Amino acid sequence: MTMTRSDWEQHFQSLSLESRAFIDGEYRPAISGATFECLSPVDGRFLANVASTDEADANEAVAVARRTFESGIWAHLAPAERKRTLIRFADLILANREELALLETLDMGKPINDSMNIDIPATANAIRWSAEAIDKLYDEVAATPHDQLGLITREPAGVVAAIVPWNFPLIMASWKFAPALAAGNSFILKPSEKSPLTAIRIAQLALQAGIPKGVFNVLPGYGHTVGKALALHMDVDVLAFTGSTAIAKQLLIYAGESNMKRVWLEAGGKSPNVVFADAPDLRAAAQAAASGIAFNQGEVCTAGSRLLVERSIRDQFIPLLVEALQAWKPGHALDPQTNVGAVVDQRQLDNVLRYIQLGKDQGAQLIAGGSRTLESTGGLYVEPAIFDGVTNAMTIAREEIFGPVLSLITFDTEEEALTIANDSIFGLAAGVWTRNLSRAHTFARGLRAGSVWVNQYDGGDMTAPFGGYKQSGNGRDKSLHAFDKYTELKATWIKL
Repeated sequence: MTMTRSDWEQHFQSLSLESRAFIDGEYRPAISGATFECLSPVDGRFLANVASTDEADANEAVAVARRTFESGIWAHLAPAERKRTLIRFADLILANREELALLETLDMGKPINDSMNIDIPATANAIRWSAEAIDKLYDEVAATPHDQLGLITREPAGVVAAIVPWNFPLIMASWKFAPALAAGNSFILKPSEKSPLTAIRIAQLALQAGIPKGVFNVLPGYGHTVGKALALHMDVDVLAFTGSTAIAKQLLIYAGESNMKRVWLEAGGKSPNVVFADAPDLRAAAQAAASGIAFNQGEVCTAGSRLLVERSIRDQFIPLLVEALQAWKPGHALDPQTNVGAVVDQRQLDNVLRYIQLGKDQGAQLIAGGSRTLESTGGLYVEPAIFDGVTNAMTIAREEIFGPVLSLITFDTEEEALTIANDSIFGLAAGVWTRNLSRAHTFARGLRAGSVWVNQYDGGDMTAPFGGYKQSGNGRDKSLHAFDKYTELKATWIKL
């Protein structure tokens, strides 16, 4: 039975929100006793005072994680045993789907329908996929002389810390902790202070699934306190991060100032979505362009925020785009009919509105949306916006807005389109629409981006790696390639 907004409100009344850190298998307050206030962007309601951990808590969690790793209680388990435990973890996440979806929506602002049908199932799937993969990864035997045996073995790296963003709190976390745990590491998760509640909750589910105490720890708090402490810690072996390019650069510095820990970064994006005149279906391309900027309130690192349209179809395409965007209307995030929820907090809302004003000031034409709405709810909602007449030199085409603001840029030739598409410090994703098979291949090859989607936008699943070129980061989440981030390769030569 489909739940109504009233059903979700009643469910919230029955919740007992956990807001403490999780270290060594138990919830505990921050050592300092500090907390921060967690308010819902959906309607401004108070959710919890969350433990604000800092360096002292990081030291405790790292010591616990190191101890459990060295004990072998998890790292030395047969891969098949870790697999079974992680599958139980995935099952528990699905069993608690409604609670986790409600927490995700109230904490971050995304539509409840997305939380229920995208975020929570995708999180469970990521855990299950990595679990199923781990006992199917084989080591290697080198090509050696007859009197030598060369073994190449994959071993867990040790203590892994992850700092994850607020836009997809559980999905982004699972892309990190699933392969890291499957490989046998001990793990410390630092969720964003803007959306910490689901990370805190699943820590208990991990323990319930059978992951030993101290193997999975959660430290809510701020990036400049506990996040920095983890990045500088001499006993953290691997740091995984998804977030802004500016913070990603700082984490690289911290790694160099400490123990040269491996740092894997998925940072910003300003992804081009290129529509050629020979696109197989212009209406479908317009609908994909609208969803590519409005989904999740535009708070998506791969959002198709730069829409490149061939000049010969511009006048035909714009009405289709405006019409498609009309299907994306902000609404109360607990309403199952809503497909555009609330922006995560007041600071982010102000930032989105600032960019919209900047676009106007720099001469772009706002042709749809762009206004704050639903203020009477107490929530933080903004209409998805389309700017026409944008050049790639404008600020709204250069900087990551992380909101539902689309910049439409026209081009005349394939060469010009490729030049504009690649003219960015980012290289996370890109789309191209054409029925010309040769162009699809050559243009995709020319794009400097980690993911390229042809005649669709935002395709892929757990079998394909995800990550960026240039200042969009390094390393890859998802797929078997993710295990490379959380394991060490050892070469052992034996004289026969």
